[in-house]
Amino acid sequence: MEIWINPACSKCRAATALLDAEGAEYTVRRYLDDVPDAAEIRAVLDRLGLEPWDITRTQEAVAKELGLKDWPRDATARDRWITALAEHPKLIQRPIITADDGSALVARTDEAVREALARRK
Repeated sequence: MEIWINPACSKCRAATALLDAEGAEYTVRRYLDDVPDAAEIRAVLDRLGLEPWDITRTQEAVAKELGLKDWPRDATARDRWITALAEHPKLIQRPIITADDGSALVARTDEAVREALARRK
């Protein structure tokens, strides 16, 4: 299990605290320092079953600078969104847990973290 976090984020700290409390084995990826490339973002999106706009923090200043609110949300724009996430990792919603069963979750709630824990093999 791996969790993508920003240590400054309270949701990330809560998720790792819950993983620790449950004795989970996991790897931390500080995705602002160890930035995922476009291929990794595509792989996580596949595991999440989501589109890039679904995991984009559209209220970030850089999102407003890029005008993401006005970008199309369809297959023709998918690569453009993924490129934006790879170039501006602060836009990636957090935390994201890649579960042991091959799935992934945006773990912003205790329930989502527990769901990831339930997916351990």
